[in-house]
Amino acid sequence: MYHVVAFMVVAVWGSTFISTKLLLLGGLSAAQIFTLRFVIAYVLLLAFCLYKGIRWVADTWLDELLMAALGLTGGTLYFLTENSAMNYTTTTNTSLIVSLSPLVASFLISIFYQSQRLSRLQVLGSLIAAAGVVVVVLNGHFVLHLSPRGDALAFSAALCWGFYSLLMIPAGQRYDTLFVTRKVFFYGLLFMIPYFLWQPGLGIDRIEAQPHLLWQLLFLGCVASMLCFVAWNWVLKKLGAVIATNYVYFNPVTTIVFAWLILSEQITVYFLLGTLLILVGMYLADRRVSGKTV
Repeated sequence: MYHVVAFMVVAVWGSTFISTKLLLLGGLSAAQIFTLRFVIAYVLLLAFCLYKGIRWVADTWLDELLMAALGLTGGTLYFLTENSAMNYTTTTNTSLIVSLSPLVASFLISIFYQSQRLSRLQVLGSLIAAAGVVVVVLNGHFVLHLSPRGDALAFSAALCWGFYSLLMIPAGQRYDTLFVTRKVFFYGLLFMIPYFLWQPGLGIDRIEAQPHLLWQLLFLGCVASMLCFVAWNWVLKKLGAVIATNYVYFNPVTTIVFAWLILSEQITVYFLLGTLLILVGMYLADRRVSGKTV
């Protein structure tokens, strides 16, 4: 069940490309989209937590700082660097680099947690899955346009997600999933305040002028943020950060499937080959040795 939930979350996140694209075309900035979707998610989750009587603060100040770090890495910095990268480099470059974040996460986790280091077979599986991502994203067009600033921002997004996965290990061991997720939304929004002091305005006027954009925001806030972040943090807790994060390899696959269904984009042989490599790599990366994950 945990694997099914992980795949469903990544499938939803893969579909958010379309909603985000429509909002960008509607005149909203990447920062405004992130902030509005997190506000919606936080308000809904806060109401539920008040109803359930879930705690307000962590046990210690160090744990509260841990929650702040989760909001900064998995919220503010991740979304700002990923979306800003597309202003300086191609969507292909951004998608390719960010989709390789499981490699970054596995590397960071193996440094700090010896018990979660990958076996040779699992390393091979991760590399095969990463190769599948490359094949899917490039789609037969093996020409990359290097842009140091944009590519660095995309890699920063992958690095942020890697640190988020790393920090979720102690957070998930000590606290309830709903509590951690609410803290991620809260601190993600809190760290956006300096940005809006520099670039004021949430773009509410554009939404009022284009009411159809509200439905895209509600999808991003209610489903892709609130429900998916709760489910993802739960999966990280149950499967372990390394195995769960490997499902991010499916992100470009689900994006292309939704583009095929909604935008009538063509499915190519490179997509099928890349998907097969990802499936084989995921199988090997999830292999267990002597009854437990190495």
